[in-house]
Amino acid sequence: MILPFLVGVAVALTHDLPAGSAPEPVALLHFPDRFHAYVWRNWTVVPVERIAKAAGVSIQEVLQTGRAMGLPDPPRLSADFQRRSALTVIRRNWHLLPYDQLLKLLGWTPEQLAYALREDDFLYIKLGSHKPRCEPLRYRPPNEATRRRQREIAQILRREFPDGIPAPSDPPFSFVRRLSKPATVKRRPDTSGLFSPRYCYSYFALYGDPLLEPQADPYPDGYLQQLAAAGVNGVWLQAVLYKLAPFPWNPALSDRWEERLANLRRLTQRAQRHGIRIYLYLNEPRAMPLAFYTTHPALKGVTEGDYAALCSSHPEVQKYLADAVATICRAVPDLGGFFTITASENLTNCWSHGQGNQCERCRLLGMATVIAQVNYAIRQGIRQAGSRAQLIVWDWGWPDDATEAILRRLPDDVALQSVSEWSLPIQRGGVPAVIGEYALSAIGPGPRARKNWELARKRGMKVLAKIQAANSWELSAVPYIPALENVAQHIANLRAENVDGLMLGWTLGGYPSPNLEVVAVMGRDRRITPEEAMLEVATRRFGKEYATTVVQAWKEFSAAFREFPFHISTVYHAPLQFGPANLLWEKPTGYRATMVGFCYDDLDTWRGPYPTEVFIQQLLQVADGFDRAVATLRHALQSQSTTSKAHQRALQEEIRVGEAAAIHFRSTAMQARFVQLRQQLQTATSADDRRTIISALRHVLDTEIALARRLLQLQAADSRIGFEASNQYYYLGVDLMEKILNACDLRDRWLPAQSGSASR
Repeated sequence: MILPFLVGVAVALTHDLPAGSAPEPVALLHFPDRFHAYVWRNWTVVPVERIAKAAGVSIQEVLQTGRAMGLPDPPRLSADFQRRSALTVIRRNWHLLPYDQLLKLLGWTPEQLAYALREDDFLYIKLGSHKPRCEPLRYRPPNEATRRRQREIAQILRREFPDGIPAPSDPPFSFVRRLSKPATVKRRPDTSGLFSPRYCYSYFALYGDPLLEPQADPYPDGYLQQLAAAGVNGVWLQAVLYKLAPFPWNPALSDRWEERLANLRRLTQRAQRHGIRIYLYLNEPRAMPLAFYTTHPALKGVTEGDYAALCSSHPEVQKYLADAVATICRAVPDLGGFFTITASENLTNCWSHGQGNQCERCRLLGMATVIAQVNYAIRQGIRQAGSRAQLIVWDWGWPDDATEAILRRLPDDVALQSVSEWSLPIQRGGVPAVIGEYALSAIGPGPRARKNWELARKRGMKVLAKIQAANSWELSAVPYIPALENVAQHIANLRAENVDGLMLGWTLGGYPSPNLEVVAVMGRDRRITPEEAMLEVATRRFGKEYATTVVQAWKEFSAAFREFPFHISTVYHAPLQFGPANLLWEKPTGYRATMVGFCYDDLDTWRGPYPTEVFIQQLLQVADGFDRAVATLRHALQSQSTTSKAHQRALQEEIRVGEAAAIHFRSTAMQARFVQLRQQLQTATSADDRRTIISALRHVLDTEIALARRLLQLQAADSRIGFEASNQYYYLGVDLMEKILNACDLRDRWLPAQSGSASR
């Protein structure tokens, strides 16, 4: 979910790719030069032939460079791997390559990249809304200094991995194949319960055009079966109306819309066989480039950058919305429904980003009327088609003081969805804060959701709670956060609120996890307690022998997680998703952390309202608690014998997930400590103070090396670790190895220089 103030960066769909302020790229002093960094970062992600072509060098020169640094032979990369890793490639080369070489590395056209930067879950914003000013990458034959550093890097790898760099036993994206296969033990889908729908997003969907790309199916049958077995009865897809129905003012935009609808119809039919319904997310009407309005000036609304809103107060636009929705509903009669966001994300209606006063029509109508109009038009389209599809109106982005006025103007046969934990007051480490969204560490619902649900019920509307059942931006690099007691208690509270349905997560959290199962069990009967629900799920997944211990560990995870220093700035900007893969710098980079993109060394943004020491201690408290819970699980695995190898494997996977989570939290604390100590070192005047600080920095660097090494081992055994659908892989093995080089360089070169010792 994108906050309103983060949206509105325009990216022209032309050859002129965006540059923003074009700052200098960050320095990577742990490599001999930029070319070595380029080879290293792409070694396991891009075919060697393309690495060479983009840099204008021979394949042999690429191979010689990688092998000189001690890298093992590059892996063979499937077409599916390359298709699923484009965002990972863009992010790792953002500070290395100019656009023309980045395009060659991707094998993309400028139009493809421009579209991805704008539409692929706000990728350009995640990258910082600027492109670092990179000079063309050139290869230079290594001189003696370069060869010496190559040998040092190879020596570091041999020292840190005496048994060799772990080859992945579970290579990247292996989980896609597992999730796509039908489950070996089939369970009947649970379509009953107190909450319906219970819907989530695909764990591995690609943005782009999934209804035209069958090879990138976000919901293969095996995955649908496993979701149904976990208690899910609905899934959702991104939808852009002009791609699913004729766009009356420029039909070319809708090219192949009939094909998309035919594929959507087939998907809904497949899903129905598993007891799952399909919901489409609408953020409409989509803004158009300014050039569009030279021939359609009457339709123009407020302007942001190179785009302007397609004003939804104009009768022609309202008719387009209704007709497009009707077209979808007629073509896909089994569609479960739609949900709308009308005051955030992309620029849509003139009030979507709060700038409606700039539009002559919408200024007079006001925000409440304009937002209601959009939803009315969509609901009218459903009625035109005679469809039973449900319209879910999400109040995300609505100003709190406008909600009642909007609800008064909505039809009473729509449902209202509200973020459950919204405005929930918390206190962590003695610091008061308020939950915005994405909090699995806090147990909702909060006062704002309760108020909005009550207002909706007075209109006779059904109400839904949007929660993060499996994971959240507190940590999305694991398939689920095993804090099941928090989840179960949240559902118990929502039962008491008589909530009708649940959105189980935004683009993250769609793994068929024990978290989703406990939601379904809690929603089956009002009398089931959190303890009973957890025991049922644990018994089913881990067997009777391990079940009680697993429930105890889930409670320990939950208690520890309730100490997480939540703030929206923290979950969006701190190195929580990247863990030890985020680099450290000897000098401030001057870069601001970006939303779930680049963290840099921007401690003040990471910590939000928490003083640095409180921020660090709270994260360490969470990490220590997770480690204790992992120890509980390890003890059970070592001390109890079972005839079920499947239950042993399940427990080993649970241990890996918990340990990986602990590493992410501990590493975030260590990185915050590093920046704090670096600041102190700059101002320290006495030799004793400097020695103390340098000793503490050395401890931090040694810890980060150990954490990166261990996380590499965990990811090699579990391809789910480090992945999230809308960001793809946050890190891979070469990134964790790079962090080891980075930390060793700071420890062995920079730190001695701070105390006057000789440096490399």
